[in-house]
Amino acid sequence: MNSALRDRMKQVIRQDIQSMHGYAVQPSAGMVKLDTMENPFQLPQELRAELGARLAQVALNRYPAERGDVLRAKLAEHAKMPEGCDIMLGNGSDELISLLTLACHVPGNVVIAPVPGFVMYQMSAKLQGLPFIGVPLDANFELDLPAMLAAVREHKPALVYLAYPNNPTANLWNDAAIDAIIEAAPGLVVMDEAYQPFAARDSMERLKRHEHVLLMRTLSKFGLAGVRIGYLIARRELIAEVNKLRPPFNISVLNCETALFALEHADEYVRQAATIRAERDALQGLLRAIPGVTPFASDANMILARVPDSKKAFDGMKARGVLVKNVAFLHPLLANCLRITVGTPDENVKMIEALKASLA
Repeated sequence: MNSALRDRMKQVIRQDIQSMHGYAVQPSAGMVKLDTMENPFQLPQELRAELGARLAQVALNRYPAERGDVLRAKLAEHAKMPEGCDIMLGNGSDELISLLTLACHVPGNVVIAPVPGFVMYQMSAKLQGLPFIGVPLDANFELDLPAMLAAVREHKPALVYLAYPNNPTANLWNDAAIDAIIEAAPGLVVMDEAYQPFAARDSMERLKRHEHVLLMRTLSKFGLAGVRIGYLIARRELIAEVNKLRPPFNISVLNCETALFALEHADEYVRQAATIRAERDALQGLLRAIPGVTPFASDANMILARVPDSKKAFDGMKARGVLVKNVAFLHPLLANCLRITVGTPDENVKMIEALKASLA
């Protein structure tokens, strides 16, 4: 980079952005990819051929129009959206988080979330210039309710994010603690249910009971990570305000049509989710049997596991063609922890073999 451009960038680009690190995505070509919580299964060949023929008929020369409304209606039906609510689409949950933060960008407003948690809550707050208060979980990755309630009382947050299950810890938090935080929150509470297809419980009843609760979900873990469809359900009045910030054509016609096709074949994705849950439970036993490895409870399509040396294990697994996520640097509570996505049965066997060899 020449000095003139560097000087120009210093003048026009925010200093805090220049000091940030971008979201890192690991190269994964040729690897057993178990680092980003994707559904490892594709559709059966006959359904892929049917989807291809359907997408070939999409009018790519036109902006997305009423098909987005059709998708909203189908998602509302799929999620069993309560009366009095509306639904908003995002280019993945990341865009919805950004729009919620932008909507709440009022001087004095604060964002609160438990940590370790999804990094985009803090990143979005930082990019909008809002203070972010991360409240540490306890040693078992459970909500520290006294600390959360104290933070809510002190900072009076405009936004509280509660991931259910949490990422990267994969657990469902105590329901009584969540309800107490919702009752205490003076602003909005976003229940982030990205991993709902794999969880034993959800928060739809909380949405019905509390006008200030919003429910955020995604089709990424459903099986469409490459399609980038997130959705937000809340009271009509809330959705109407946040929706003013949404770019008018944020969901492409191809993504929209693919999502509609997936919902028409939801039974296939339900079958895939059941397989992933069964594999997850089997992996828990296999991981516990490895000396020095401690897997934590999971209600998602990933398992957090503590190993003697996470860097050595990560490097050794990568050298053997298996890519997981070393999350040890994200928070002190995650010391020597790996986050392992549940893969296909064959991928899971290769992961266990690579982990054992790396720890030997």
